[in-house]
Amino acid sequence: MGLARRLYRGEIDVDFVGKWRLWYSLSGALLLVSIIGLLLNGLNLGVEFRGGTVFSFKTSQTLTVEQVREDIQDEGVHQVIVQSAGDGWRVTTETLEEGHRAEVQSAIAKDFNVPAGDVSVQAIGATWGGEVSQKAWIGLGVFMLAIILYLSMAFEPKMALGAIVALVHDLVITAGIYAWSGFEVTPATLLGFLTILGYSLYDAVVVFDMIKEVTAKLGHTSKMTYSMAANNALNHTLIRSLNTSLVAILPVAAILFIGTTLLGAGTLKDLSLALFVGMVVGTYSSLCVATPLLVTLKEREPKYQAIAKRLASTKGSGKGAKGGPRGAAVAKG
Repeated sequence: MGLARRLYRGEIDVDFVGKWRLWYSLSGALLLVSIIGLLLNGLNLGVEFRGGTVFSFKTSQTLTVEQVREDIQDEGVHQVIVQSAGDGWRVTTETLEEGHRAEVQSAIAKDFNVPAGDVSVQAIGATWGGEVSQKAWIGLGVFMLAIILYLSMAFEPKMALGAIVALVHDLVITAGIYAWSGFEVTPATLLGFLTILGYSLYDAVVVFDMIKEVTAKLGHTSKMTYSMAANNALNHTLIRSLNTSLVAILPVAAILFIGTTLLGAGTLKDLSLALFVGMVVGTYSSLCVATPLLVTLKEREPKYQAIAKRLASTKGSGKGAKGGPRGAAVAKG
């Protein structure tokens, strides 16, 4: 609790930039695990993408997922995914012929005491999912292009590169968690992924705006390297970033952990998992990936190399010159 109070009072100065090796190693490990999961397991695409048949019904009987699954499998159905939401049930199967669908519908009505007319049957083709996927990729491409143009004009191209790397970082890790967990990927999941992009970008823009303001004052007589100034700006926005993230994550976590387990809000978990993971990873990447990468690029510029060399040669400034990836290298040289 003492550490939390000091953090929120701004009494702790975290060396985010100086620990760039730690962040890069952690992100590299997470990306590697995510890519392995995607290669080995792939994504569990929902019926909207691979096609299939969906049976929906409500019953007053107390049932378990296993009971419903076994009943459907007894009708010769092989791929059965059962979801519950209160007294409602949603059963997804492979694509069934019309006659077979009618048999399963009758079995559900008979075994679970449901009027045959109340058992909804929906046959979904994979074509619709392909169209959604294509539009999602187009939307992602347009979004990335717009972000690059905006950040390049509002800030600079190197900041745009840092933000884009952080966005890709967030998407790959989130997709990897879906691959390892086996959560179903639905159109709601795609909406969650697109929302992640906006949220991650917002956090990065807040940080970059402060960095731009602080580093604009750096000159030949400056007493700080670019690394030190960027780290100072990052600490000034730290509490704002954490508060914003916490406020956004709490309701999403409530939907994911409470709604899906206690209330049976199965239709929301596809969206909430993407949002929850994306917000957590997005907060991390804006602080620990985008900014250190920006510093790595900026410290290569002659102006900031000259500042680092001057401070490194000044008595008592050796510690200050070690604030970032390039600053440390210059100081040692």
